[in-house]
Amino acid sequence: MEEAIRLKEAGKADEVIAVSIGVKQAQETLRTALAMGADRAILVVAADDVHTDIEPLAVAKILAKVVAEEQPGLVLCGKQAIDNDMNATGQMLSALLGWSQATYANQIDVEGDHAVVTREVDGGLQTVKVKMPTIITTDLRLNEPRYASLPNIMKAKKKPLDEKTAADYGVDVTPRLEILETIEPPARKAGEIVGSVDELVSKLKEAGAV
Repeated sequence: MEEAIRLKEAGKADEVIAVSIGVKQAQETLRTALAMGADRAILVVAADDVHTDIEPLAVAKILAKVVAEEQPGLVLCGKQAIDNDMNATGQMLSALLGWSQATYANQIDVEGDHAVVTREVDGGLQTVKVKMPTIITTDLRLNEPRYASLPNIMKAKKKPLDEKTAADYGVDVTPRLEILETIEPPARKAGEIVGSVDELVSKLKEAGAV
């Protein structure tokens, strides 16, 4: 959200729309986004219980419908959800729309009909140039979100917040995955301190490691 607002402040975006898909209580988060500087918001109620997992494909399908209606030039998504940690929604949305994508962004520059994205990879940083419209998933080092001031919090109450359902977009959010069991990994045995290299080699031989 912070990055979208900065792009608007820099004159590279005309409007910022915040979208959340989940439970009705998510409107509180959207009001915060509006207070930060978003122009309007869309809440898609797709679950009654906060513990109900809405799978990435269902989220991506709903977002694709929202994109078809709103026709944005850029969609910014988080890198991964904090509940299922899937890291898949942005990529799935890109595939559904046939748009370019850049993931793990820690710097974004919009240059005409392209976006230049610096992204974090295992070996360091990589810079890619993607054609717009595009999907970008963000890394936590992209920026430091601003705090919403009290006057802006009051103004946010008057900004538009549309509430819809998954059914309004014709998307079935019935889970396709079933969690059969969740268990902790087996406990590791305590380590052993040895007094010398020779003793270490001897212990390894006894254990059949060498």
